[in-house]
Amino acid sequence: MSIRRFYVLGFGVLMLFDTWTQVSFKLAAVQTGEFAPSLAWLKAAVCSPWIYGAVAGYLGAFVTWMTLLKRAPVGPAFAASHLEVITVLIVSVLFFGEHLVPLQIVGGLCIVLGIVFLGLSESRPADA
Repeated sequence: MSIRRFYVLGFGVLMLFDTWTQVSFKLAAVQTGEFAPSLAWLKAAVCSPWIYGAVAGYLGAFVTWMTLLKRAPVGPAFAASHLEVITVLIVSVLFFGEHLVPLQIVGGLCIVLGIVFLGLSESRPADA
């Protein structure tokens, strides 16, 4: 497998795991209600299947991240690992009815451009 394909697939899987984790937390919060330091709330949280979905997502993201770090330069990889901010934003609009404001769109574009610039800087030799 080419290194480019490895990166595309790896970071795609990482985004899926990270997005799944955040969506699972959102659904668990909806199911359990507002946090209350009580046994009833703790029981509702432990019984929520979405909590286990979030844990599974974290485990999947961890394994994927460790695999990516074997080959990827850490700077751009760390930046690219935060693309889930964009995917979670998109999912929140599509599935939870949340609304985007112009600053969120600008912020998302800044994240993507920053990751692109970091990736481009890694592919070019440093000036002496």
